[in-house]
This record gives sequence, structure tokens and C-alpha cells, in this order.
Amino acid sequence: MKYEGTWHISEMEMWDEDYFNMEVQAYVRIDSEGLGEFQFGLVSGEIDGEIVEDGTDERFEFTWEGNDECDPALGSGWFRLKDKNSIEGRIKTHMGDSSAFSARRAK
Repeated sequence: MKYEGTWHISEMEMWDEDYFNMEVQAYVRIDSEGLGEFQFGLVSGEIDGEIVEDGTDERFEFTWEGNDECDPALGSGWFRLKDKNSIEGRIKTHMGDSSAFSARRAK
């Protein structure tokens, strides 16, 4: 699956690099089954996703469940390939923040 791998988050609309990289280098990791995990800042979670095609547009859509500053949290998101080594998308916390993000494939 072309979305499989680890992607290092390089930019977020809502937060600066000092926040999103505060504990670890912010990332999204997806396996061949569409399952994975992510962390940015004090938000982390497990991902359950799938490839969704709409006409000529294709993206990886997911739901997530995890923590936001040690409190239980959940939400949704999506991303698509910009090129083979970069993605752009959005991640949202249920009834909370929503942020666009960009990431590059880890080497």
C-alpha cells in the first residue's frame, strides 16, 4: 500500500514545531492493513483507516482513538499523497481542534 510507512510531520496549521515535536518527532505510521499510530505534541492515538476513492481523487481516511494530555480522546482525519515522499491532510479531535498538516516519508 502506497500510504504504508512512517511519515514525519513537518508542518501543522494549528501548532508550531516546538509544540508538535515536544515529546517525540511528530509522526504518522501506517501498516499494510491500514492500521497505525500517530503522535504530535501531547496527542497520540491508534489509527484505523482505509483508502477512499472519489472520482479521480484518492486519499487515506481514518478514525483514531487515544489521548490528549492524558485525557481520553478520539477523532478522524485523512491524508493524500502530494508526491511519493510527502503527504498533506487534516486531523480532527471529536468536538475539538482540527488542523491541516504536511509530512515527509521517513528514510
